[in-house]
Amino acid sequence: MKTRMIRINDEIARVAAELIRSEMSDPRVGSVVSVLRAETTSDLKHCKIFVSVLGDEDTQKETMGALGKAAGFIRKRVAEIINLRQTPEIKFIFDDSIKHGMRMRKLIEEVNK
Repeated sequence: MKTRMIRINDEIARVAAELIRSEMSDPRVGSVVSVLRAETTSDLKHCKIFVSVLGDEDTQKETMGALGKAAGFIRKRVAEIINLRQTPEIKFIFDDSIKHGMRMRKLIEEVNK
């Protein structure tokens, strides 16, 4: 069961990233968004898609708002592409772990100097 959920999460993340990149027409979303991972509940009712957004805080807020409004569209397209018994409700979550990792790397480099 656990490997099945990993495969489902990976597939949802892959499909969502492709849809965001190629099918969303909202100018606030596009090349500035990276899908990091998806976490789906075991009953397939809810899915959190963690995304990273490049840019300043205003750009991030605008992009997350646009993704929130497009969640229904993304869910519908995921249902068409992935054959699941039930397609989960999608919620986009902002994840700044890449930014945090870059900051930590910079601090480590400064310490090593």
